[in-house]
Amino acid sequence: MPPIKLTWREIDQLAWALRDRFPTQDPLRLSFPKLHQMIVQLDGFADDPQGSNEAVLERIQMAWYHDLT
Repeated sequence: MPPIKLTWREIDQLAWALRDRFPTQDPLRLSFPKLHQMIVQLDGFADDPQGSNEAVLERIQMAWYHDLT
């Protein structure tokens, strides 16, 4: 099976990938610019880096947070 290509629409998959790559990071302590940087550097991220906005980043941040609790 080919590797998953992550896009801004895959909120839960991005949250899981962030959790796996940064297991000790508290997502609520991240600024949106820092979160954006972390996402575009994920293995498998294959979307336009400029294709996000604050609402998308907040949804990813909250999904990541809720995945930890």
